[in-house]
Amino acid sequence: MTALSSVAVVGLGYIGLPTAVSLATGGLEVIGVDVNAGIVERVNRGETPFAEPDLSVAVSGAVAMGRLRAQQEMPQADAYVIAVPTPFAGDHQADLSYVTAAAEAVAGVLRGGEVIVLESTAPPGTTRRVSELIAARRPDLHLPHVPDVPPDVHVAHCPERVLPGRIMIEIATNDRVIGGLTPACAARAVELYRTFCHGELIVTDAASAEMVKLAENAYRDVNIAFANELSLICQRLGLDVWEIRQMANHHPRVDILRPGPGVGGHCVAVDPWFIVAAAPDLARLTATARAVNDHMPAHTAEQIVATSRRFRDPRIACLGLAFKADVGDMRESPAVDITARVAAALPEVKIHVAEPHAPGLPGRLGEFGNVVLTDAEHAIADSDVIALLVDHSCFRAVKKTQLAGKVVYDTRGMWA
Repeated sequence: MTALSSVAVVGLGYIGLPTAVSLATGGLEVIGVDVNAGIVERVNRGETPFAEPDLSVAVSGAVAMGRLRAQQEMPQADAYVIAVPTPFAGDHQADLSYVTAAAEAVAGVLRGGEVIVLESTAPPGTTRRVSELIAARRPDLHLPHVPDVPPDVHVAHCPERVLPGRIMIEIATNDRVIGGLTPACAARAVELYRTFCHGELIVTDAASAEMVKLAENAYRDVNIAFANELSLICQRLGLDVWEIRQMANHHPRVDILRPGPGVGGHCVAVDPWFIVAAAPDLARLTATARAVNDHMPAHTAEQIVATSRRFRDPRIACLGLAFKADVGDMRESPAVDITARVAAALPEVKIHVAEPHAPGLPGRLGEFGNVVLTDAEHAIADSDVIALLVDHSCFRAVKKTQLAGKVVYDTRGMWA
């Protein structure tokens, strides 16, 4: 069995590009593949298409050394890492069209002896489906989902588990779960990831690895839902949820998470639905948690709108649009949803938005004529109602005197 020397990373997004750079740093020749010509051009210039600490330096260095290049066509390589999006459709079923397209493209260039790793978060059984798709396109090759036949190509799953804002650190230091369709598939994938992963590589089967990632994010979602539900109950009873949480967490075996205006991002807000879809009659707690968290943006927007209507000529400030603190990532962001709901409900009211980590409004908000992007100081000074939607560190500098005489919705407890 030959050593791996070249890798094609399919999908140069928030996970694919850092993975490509890490493999290149580990000494492999890496070809990044993306359907977006603009992303390909930027990477080949040594630039990054999105902001992430330490990523731009790593990309420019890997390109300069000749270890990383990008293209739109699928190349031949020793290994393939598929890191394409897996969103959910309107019925909360997983949209695997990107995975299917990637698998079919890889199938067309295989020679035999390659290892294919699916990194995209997906429902249990998806890695096997990748093997089946490739087998359908390449009947001349033996794939590992067929028992008792030595495979010509190895297929495995290795879910990502990194935090935006710390991706380049965690991609190298976090433990990884690697699941193969066979033990030999897992061993080949371990060989690939050992080039840059310094954490423990935990070996299992593919379906278990798929479920591990979903379980991690569903666990977080359920616990956030409890905190959000508690905040709703405290609001109705006239209690301070931040004080209740602080006192309850003095118990040595209690750790209530921070409530907020909803759950966003590409993982926690999406992945639990894959569990629900796999066993809808059993995943009752997971589904309920999703319902609680999905309701929070609408509830928050209703509170802001109701309060603003007490003013004759209200002005509103929404502080933060990202899905989490100190990043510019707005995927599935509850803050964007809340701002859009408020703008739609109050079309004659000016909505001042402050998002220090983004150069402009996302397309959805740009459609509203009453939404303007400004800095936090001006947004607060020119508004009657202040909604803190994201706990960016820079908002800690806001003084109480700046908020005097204004109605404040601190959905993150930063100013509590």
